[in-house]
Amino acid sequence: MPPVDPIEGGSSGQEDLVLTASDGNRFAAFAATSAESKGPGIVILPDVRGLHHFYEELALRFAEHGYDAVAFDYFGRTAGVAKRDDEFPYKEHVPLTTLEGVTADTSAAVAHLRDQDPTRPVFTLGFCFGGSNSWHQAAAGHGLAGAIGFYGNPRRPPTGPIEFVDRFACPILALMAGNDPGIPGEVVDEFRETLDRADVEHEVVVYSDAPHSFFDRQQESFARESADAWDRVLEFIEQHG
Repeated sequence: MPPVDPIEGGSSGQEDLVLTASDGNRFAAFAATSAESKGPGIVILPDVRGLHHFYEELALRFAEHGYDAVAFDYFGRTAGVAKRDDEFPYKEHVPLTTLEGVTADTSAAVAHLRDQDPTRPVFTLGFCFGGSNSWHQAAAGHGLAGAIGFYGNPRRPPTGPIEFVDRFACPILALMAGNDPGIPGEVVDEFRETLDRADVEHEVVVYSDAPHSFFDRQQESFARESADAWDRVLEFIEQHG
C-alpha cells in the first residue's frame, strides 16, 4: 500500500480500463476520479511490476487529493491485457518493452485524462523503470505540465533520459535514493548539472540514507522520507498545474 493515508469521500469513482495506443496496442489501465477535482490529471508509470495493486491504490490517493489519475500496464504487447500480481514474471517482459511503446501508451493515458478538456494540465509520475520513463515523456510532445520520477536512472540503458534533456518541455522533479548502488551519486549530480545547463526548471532531491524503492517497497522503514517525498509531489503539482 502507498505510504499515504486515505481520505474518506475524496474519490468519486474508480474504473478498470482497456486503452488503445496509436500503434494498436491494447493495454490495461486503472482510472481514479476525484469527488472535487482541482483540475490537473496524473499519469502513473509503475515500476517493473506493471499494473500492480500498489499503483491502483496510489491513483486512488491522488484522486482523494483532488487529482484524477490513470495508472497503466507496460506489457500489453507481450503479455496481453491484464493486471499484474506478485507472481507475474516481469523479468521476462521488461526487456521486450521499448521507449516508443511506453511513449505511445503514455499518450493514450494522457488523451484519456484530457477527453473532456484538451487543455487540461497533465503530469507524469513514475517509479524506478517508470521514473526514467516519466522523464522521457518530458521530451515526447505530450504538452505535459511536469514530469516526476522516483529513483529513475537518468542513464538507464539503452538510452537514458539525460540524453534528451535539451528536448525537455516541462519542469522536472527527481526524488532520488542516496543509498542506491544502482544509481551512483555522480549520475544524479550529472543529471542535475545537465538540467541546469539546458535551463530546464527542476528540483532534484536526494534522501541520503534511503535505498532504492523506499516509497513503494520499503515505505514502513522509511516513513519520514516517504512522507516528505509525497509532500513534494503535491507541492510540485500545485505549483505547476
